[in-house]
Order: sequence, then C-alpha cells, then structure tokens
Amino acid sequence: MFLAGCGAAVAPIVPTAQPTATITPTEMPSRTPARNVTPTQPPTLAPATATGGPSPTPLFGQASTAAAFVATATRPLNPNAPRIEFFTAGVAAVAPGDSVTLYWSTRGTTAANIYRLERGVRNQVWQVEADGNLTVPTRRSDRGSLEFLLTAGDGDQRVEQTLTIPLACPDVWFFQPPPESCPTGAAQETYIIEEPFQTGRMIYIQLQETVYSLFNDGFAPGWVAIEDRFNPAVHPESEASFAPPPGLYQPLRRLGFVWRGNDTVRSRLGLATQPEFAFDGFVQTSATNGVETIYVSSADGTVLQLLPQGEGWQIITPP
Repeated sequence: MFLAGCGAAVAPIVPTAQPTATITPTEMPSRTPARNVTPTQPPTLAPATATGGPSPTPLFGQASTAAAFVATATRPLNPNAPRIEFFTAGVAAVAPGDSVTLYWSTRGTTAANIYRLERGVRNQVWQVEADGNLTVPTRRSDRGSLEFLLTAGDGDQRVEQTLTIPLACPDVWFFQPPPESCPTGAAQETYIIEEPFQTGRMIYIQLQETVYSLFNDGFAPGWVAIEDRFNPAVHPESEASFAPPPGLYQPLRRLGFVWRGNDTVRSRLGLATQPEFAFDGFVQTSATNGVETIYVSSADGTVLQLLPQGEGWQIITPP
C-alpha cells in the first residue's frame, strides 16, 4: 500500500523524440578545368535550425566560418637575372643643338644597348658597357623631346627602360597667345599679298614663292598651295575681257594668275570682295610627327593658321 500510494502521487514521464534538423543541400559550383586558375572555396552551408524547438548548440561552440586560405605557388625570382638599376640624364631638359649625357647601371649582364627612338622606331644604337655614360649630340631641328631605350639581357631575361628628355624651345612666336607647340625656327619677315573672296581668301608669301588659297565652303581640302609662276614680263595682270559685277573684283597679277589658271580655285573662291593688300609680315611654322603647321600674318593684324596637309585653317586673334 505504501508503494501504491507513492506511485499514484508521481506523474509518469514519457520521453519525447528530439527534434530533427532539416538540411537543404546546396549545389556545389562546377569547376571547369583550366590552367593557372586559383581554386574557389566551396560555399559554407548555413547552420540548420530544428523545427518546433530551440536550435541545437554545438558541443564545442559555433563552427568557424572563416574563409580557407589557399596558397598559390609563385615563380621564384632569379637573383642572377639582368636588371636595370637606373637610366637617367645629366640635365632635366636640353636645348636643340646641344649635347646630352646619359647615365646608366645594370646588373646580371656584361653589356647593354642604347637606342635613340624616332617616333617610336629605333633609329640609332650604341653598344655599351653594363655601367657607364654616353654623350649624345642633338640636332638644331629637334623639337618636343628626345627618347632613348636601354636594353640588357636576351630572350626571357631581357629588360628594357625608356628615358624621355624634354627639349627646350629656343625660339619664340611672333604673336600672342602662342601655340603650345615649339616653332621649328625663328619667325621670318616676308613680303605678303592678301585678298578676301566671297568664300575664302588668297595669300601670297614671297619667302616661300607660294600662293595659298583658303576656302570657306566647307569642303576638303581646306586650303591648297600652288607655286608662284607669275612672270610680269610675260603674263598679263588680268583678263581684260572679264568685267566683274559691281562691288566685286577680279584678282590681279600673282593672285589673278593662279585664280584664272585653276578651275578649282576659281569655282570654290568666287570673286574678290576687296582689292588686294600688300604688306610686310611674318611667317613661322611648327611640326608634329613630321607634318607642318603654318602661321602667317594677315593684313588686319590677325594671324592665319594653316593646319597640316590642307586639313583646314583658322584665324588667331591677338588679345
């Protein structure tokens, strides 16, 4: 009876099964075989949460989610491979026509080559020691900058270094504001004849013995240059039978000789709107990659800029 009474007072305990976590598998990314590809760490599954009860706690704490470190093999450096310690010049800039001294030092080789570059092309070469200096003359016509290339070693062990030396501008422009480029030489004084036309103008530069026709009609080329072959002892000043309309003019002498003898010039320019002007002015040029830009005085005090290869022309107005 004593045992029966105790059993009636204690409620029976029925064990309940522990909740089971449902884990949804995540598809692993497929790997395409390739050379020199760094392995990608597989994604980490999110911790599963039990349904209908608290989340189970790992016995030894939360699992680490830090990304795994994958060592990548690197090619060891060859301590005996050729290398360039320095390649420099003795001055920050050089004037055209002066000489410049180059200094260099290499390691892992017994000889080197120095090239002078012209528009990126190797033009001159000097076979030199692994260390030393070299004095190189410049040309009076050099503009912009000098460029040299130092090479050492051969094949896969070859090393190179480029050196660019600015060239000082020895001449000044005859007008303001000046172009950013350096002139190819000093401004030259010359006799000039200029005349405006309906769609452009003509200008004769005695120093060049050339007549330039500048067009405003929007077609190419923007200007043409024709050699002056006018001979006053042989050629007439004008076409006597031609009478231009009122307010317009027939060009005379050198300009007229080109205008009458060239159909393209005559049709693109039309007739002159004023008589020609003759005056003493200046002409100066600059060159970029071997193509020349011409600057010439105009009768109204402005400067005419003739872009390279007949591309076009414009007026530069002094401040």
